[in-house]
Amino acid sequence: MNPEALATLHAHLLPALGAAPCETRRLFHGRGRCWPGLEQLTVDWLQGVVLVSLFKEPAPEQLQDLRDLLLHLAASPEWQQSGAHTLLIQHRYLPQSTAEWLIGEEIEEMTIVEGGLQYRVDLGRKQNTGLFLDMRFGRNWVREQAAGKRVLNLFAYTCGFSVAAIEGGASHVVNLDMSRAALSRGRDNHRLNGHDLGKVSFLGHDLFKSWGKVINSGPYDLVIIDPPSFQKGSFLLTKDYQRVLRRLPELLTAQGTVLACMNDPSFGSDFLIDGVTQEAPSLRFDHRLDNPPEFPDVDPESGLKALVFQRNT
Repeated sequence: MNPEALATLHAHLLPALGAAPCETRRLFHGRGRCWPGLEQLTVDWLQGVVLVSLFKEPAPEQLQDLRDLLLHLAASPEWQQSGAHTLLIQHRYLPQSTAEWLIGEEIEEMTIVEGGLQYRVDLGRKQNTGLFLDMRFGRNWVREQAAGKRVLNLFAYTCGFSVAAIEGGASHVVNLDMSRAALSRGRDNHRLNGHDLGKVSFLGHDLFKSWGKVINSGPYDLVIIDPPSFQKGSFLLTKDYQRVLRRLPELLTAQGTVLACMNDPSFGSDFLIDGVTQEAPSLRFDHRLDNPPEFPDVDPESGLKALVFQRNT
């Protein structure tokens, strides 16, 4: 983060705040490597809260220059116009992802809005807030496709896909995740949106030890797979994704659909397409969802991959 890079950041954030969106959005995505010197920095707008995330430790003088720039930004007319009230830096490179509050009172939890739906998120306590903003178009797609369908949401986390599916008219959603705390937040998210929890199931299990439960709750019209790239002791992308894909024929209805997602920059779409071809040949690749425009990347194959597969009939 040399002075030129910080000037670039300022030039992006000033007009972005001047036209601050009414819903949660990413304001600056350096991780797409479009702006040299800012590859390890992102800025999110959480409806009045400006969250700056650092993914690599900068030199002390660079960090102070960043603080100075952000405080200068917070004194601008654009900041006042935006209605922003809180500014923090999250040091994601630290073991506890420590938060540094520059302006405003510390906030542990808050409710944000995306697509008219409400989600409860954490600030300053965990590595991730609870909603991955780059999956916005994926949640929109699920909402559009879900009417009358039975949905399986694997690696559900805080159930963002489930909220979108129920809002879109899904008949039932089964959420599976090892983290019961994440699923509890998922219940909260459904409650925030006034959803009928009788249409939602939550399975706090290790998928690879719970295939019987998952299969017995099927078959499903739509299966969503959105795993972590790596989770110690539970999921390794290069080994375990194939184990999920080969079970798809047992999970799907005759005309079922799969949304398979991956956000590891080391692997492109071919990893998923080839994996489905090999492990579940009864499915065919249909299309890839676009990523939101606020997530530019010098190499589209390095960003989020959200691919739709359709069962052959």
